[in-house]
Amino acid sequence: MASLSGRKVLVVEDETLVAMLVEDTLLDAGAAVVGPVATVSEALAALRNDKPDVAVLDLNLAGETSEPVADALKQMGIPFVVASGYGAAGLPPRHQDVPVLAKPYAPEDLTAALVRLPG
Repeated sequence: MASLSGRKVLVVEDETLVAMLVEDTLLDAGAAVVGPVATVSEALAALRNDKPDVAVLDLNLAGETSEPVADALKQMGIPFVVASGYGAAGLPPRHQDVPVLAKPYAPEDLTAALVRLPG
């Protein structure tokens, strides 16, 4: 399994079971997990309080778009991966360059995608 040792990863995911699986996967890969958080406001607070190295971002948070979080990550220079049931089609044009993991995805695919991010 790819290593994320020493990297802080923000997890933005509104489905509790998925968030728990993502957190376990990241911890197994050696990451320090920020969150998981399930709303835009929690994610923005986490960015202010505990700046991560990278992030994994669900685009649809219980009907709320996480685009403000994506914008903040980009503005702060924090690379991220989008995990979405919509695939790349759900990305706004300004974030077309962001790697996308189509749900459902294998845990090792998430780890590999995060390892490939700069930082």
